[in-house]
Amino acid sequence: MPKAVVVEEAGSPSVMKWRDIEVGRPAKGEVTVRARAIGVNFIDIYQRAGLYPMPLPFTPGGEMCGEIEAVGAGVTGFKIGDRVATGTAGSGCYAEIRNIDAGKLVKVPREIADDTAAAMMLQGMTVQFLIRQVYKVQKGDTILVHAAAGGVGLILCQWAKALGATVIGTVGSPGKARLAKAHGCDYPIIYSRENFVDRVRKITKGAMVPVVYDSIGKGTFPASLDCLQKRGLFVTFGNASGPIPPFDPAILMQKGSLMMTRPTLFDFADTPEKMRKMAADVMKMIKSGDVKIEVNHKYSLREAARAHRDLAARKTTGSIILEP
Repeated sequence: MPKAVVVEEAGSPSVMKWRDIEVGRPAKGEVTVRARAIGVNFIDIYQRAGLYPMPLPFTPGGEMCGEIEAVGAGVTGFKIGDRVATGTAGSGCYAEIRNIDAGKLVKVPREIADDTAAAMMLQGMTVQFLIRQVYKVQKGDTILVHAAAGGVGLILCQWAKALGATVIGTVGSPGKARLAKAHGCDYPIIYSRENFVDRVRKITKGAMVPVVYDSIGKGTFPASLDCLQKRGLFVTFGNASGPIPPFDPAILMQKGSLMMTRPTLFDFADTPEKMRKMAADVMKMIKSGDVKIEVNHKYSLREAARAHRDLAARKTTGSIILEP
């Protein structure tokens, strides 16, 4: 019988249990996919911990690559044996096999490996909407990226660099600084040693930046706002250090008529057509060599709790994969 990681109550990583599951025939519009590699992301932690409440019980994971084993009625464009990936499944991917809406899948080109495909979708499409839609990074821009050595951070640094931007990034250690620099971050700042606002001011000669990309949350707020130019954009898309506490919107006025957004991938990839267009953009960057997906940590699927602990403790860099 196939296995999956199941969360029966919100809480610490220990609430994730290794369970037998039943996988029936795919329903209309679905296909059955056997996982080859499964991505791990902070949203999985938020769901497991209850920060983003989920119906219980549930199986975490919104990102994976696998092979189609069965095709339900009404599905077109996919067949048994196709290698596919998803980054918008929402949940359910910490499983050896599962049924999934075909509208959430893209075909994976032969030249993209399973691990890369599993790690490129949610993180890669997140970067796509951040730098191509939320704020369109242009040649000559100088931008600030928090957690520059993380999975999203490394992709964002590379992609922004390919667009001709100058990238400033915050990291937690010298090793992470070297990794970020090797992936397009022109000015890595070790936030535990330096005041990143002062460094941004020095690097930009007082001009500051038009956009800050922040997946850290509480730990970098409100200092991130002080890095922005007048009418600059603060993009908060994660809570690695905890949620940003409530604040008076007048702060945005006081600091220069700033703008703030809290976007999510699911509002940008809300149709199969939009999702596949974004995924195609990601794959184009990967195939060109401008973006390399760094899968630096692999765990067995049944070790998902350890993966969550390491990610939350910021012991990891780049992308994390679970192997079924």
